[in-house]
Amino acid sequence: MGSILVVCTGNVCRSPLAEGFLRAALVSRFGAAAPSVSSAGTSGWEGSGAMPESVEAAAERDVDISGHVGRRLTVEQVQGADLVLAMAGEHRDAVAYEVPEAASRTFTLKELVRLLEGLPAVPDGGEPGGRLVRRIEEADRLRASGFAGNPNDDDVADPLGLPLEAFRAVAWELDEWCHRVADGIYGKAAARAAAGAEGE
Repeated sequence: MGSILVVCTGNVCRSPLAEGFLRAALVSRFGAAAPSVSSAGTSGWEGSGAMPESVEAAAERDVDISGHVGRRLTVEQVQGADLVLAMAGEHRDAVAYEVPEAASRTFTLKELVRLLEGLPAVPDGGEPGGRLVRRIEEADRLRASGFAGNPNDDDVADPLGLPLEAFRAVAWELDEWCHRVADGIYGKAAARAAAGAEGE
């Protein structure tokens, strides 16, 4: 099916939100066949729940992350992921430093969206996991060619310690970018087809 790992610092604010939004976007397309989505933190608060503000901001967008349990990032988690999505450049770089062989499949969320949207249209066919791997390989080749987009805008701001409104702003941003990742990997036609099937 494929697997995606989302990485931030504490695994209590940004990455639980991104995990929830991306999982929802993929399940809406593929149901039980959707790639798995998990998250961890480079300094993860092991065993902690998501921040209450993150839970509330996600719920306002119809995504439930109330059962989230924080994890500290491990080499094994990275090795088992087909795609590692970092919330900021520092997380991407930390993953690449700890697991150099994963650098080609590790991106910031915004970086990957820019790369995917710079590629030709997604071809139809194939199971979700295989399509994920192929699309990430294409994105990495484009990155290696020098395609940069807007690298100064790679990071998703950390709302930890800020008011609920900051969490809501980050949730809105992550929801949008996670849907754009799903569209970039699988194509918008897949989303329309899934929506049509649900309406039957």
